[in-house]
Amino acid sequence: MTDFFKGISPVKFEGPQSANPLAYRFYNKDEMVMGKRMEDHIRPAVAYWHTFAWEGGDPFGGRTFDRPWFGDSMDHARLKADVAFELFDLLDIPFFCFHDRDIAPEGASLAESNRNVRAIAEIFARKMETSRTRLLWGTANLFSNRRYMSGAATNPDPDVFVYAAAQVKNVLEITKDLGGSNYVLWGGREGYETLLNTKIGQEMDQMARFIDLVINHAKKIGFDGQILIEPKPQEPSKHQYDFDVSTVYGFLKKYGFENEVKCNIEVGHAFLANHSFEHELAVAASLGILGSVDANRNDLQSGWDTDQFPNSVPETTLAFYQILKNGGLGKGGFNFDAKVRRQSLDPADLLHGHVGGLDVLARSLKAAAALIEDGTYDKAVDARYAGWQTPEGQAILKGERSLDDLAARVEKENLNPQPHSGQQEYLENLINRFV
Repeated sequence: MTDFFKGISPVKFEGPQSANPLAYRFYNKDEMVMGKRMEDHIRPAVAYWHTFAWEGGDPFGGRTFDRPWFGDSMDHARLKADVAFELFDLLDIPFFCFHDRDIAPEGASLAESNRNVRAIAEIFARKMETSRTRLLWGTANLFSNRRYMSGAATNPDPDVFVYAAAQVKNVLEITKDLGGSNYVLWGGREGYETLLNTKIGQEMDQMARFIDLVINHAKKIGFDGQILIEPKPQEPSKHQYDFDVSTVYGFLKKYGFENEVKCNIEVGHAFLANHSFEHELAVAASLGILGSVDANRNDLQSGWDTDQFPNSVPETTLAFYQILKNGGLGKGGFNFDAKVRRQSLDPADLLHGHVGGLDVLARSLKAAAALIEDGTYDKAVDARYAGWQTPEGQAILKGERSLDDLAARVEKENLNPQPHSGQQEYLENLINRFV
């Protein structure tokens, strides 16, 4: 045991009337919602990078946190692992996520770096024998080191591609060994800064080959989790190849991966793509590639990915509506890809962020479930498309009518369709009854 969280008691559910700032007021993990435990709906996870590796810097200022595990030695990494599992136990949280560079220092060679990562993974495995926290997903950091300044899979140098592949192999195998439910391909620099030096087609082919290698190796080692791509627009490259869900699906479809790979969707990334989180979830669900989500929010007045903890029940309710209508997240979950503010220096702040975020998710889950169980909203939307359920509407969708057929019907029946109200204000008011 360390003394970093000295004096802080485990967080418990105390109900909405509690004034204890380190108690769950709405997140009751065992409460049944639509026939399933609340925890099993949400499947929350702590992000190792923001919670333990982030030093408090932003684009205009450096480190503000002074953590005893900050450093480049394996001793620092082991201390970090100790503190991490202490936080997991205090929060009573079922999952965590990590990049390889979050958990262990980079060595002089990839072999040394991989040994460092595996050594910490072995510590995780021992700690998981006495902790209920498990691994939601792992990933490799293919963006921080200067070798990846021009991308990893999309790099113009094939040796960088090979190095990245070897790095992913190690983390994929560790993720499997730790019982992870997913492996995320996060293309932090898979894009371009200028077309003057870029062959887009070449780079897309390279990225496809890289993903194919990952899929095949996952099958070879018996990894039965999901392979996920996380859409990420604009930041840091001018143009990212995995801009949004639709762009990712187009890529997957082109190369035949649409049944092999799904999406890990982040709130902040949806915003940077000029979408809502709800939109990205709805698109992914409609395409069959909704895999997992990252829970956070952006500062609407800042131009970068601020990764704040979620705190809007109305917005998150609409997200949960899409997830519940999709049948849930399956092997996915809600990873808190969020960090406390750079002025939040105290150990307790790390708990406050997660406690508040979990309470928001719990309230949103229950609101979305009530909305679905009430049925009024779904009936209103279904009524708008009712014409497509008629025999004629179905015949059109099934390809049983030609343009000649449709034109003849307009003439024969003297069709003159009139517009109907979309009822947006009514539907907004209806949603607000539940949030």
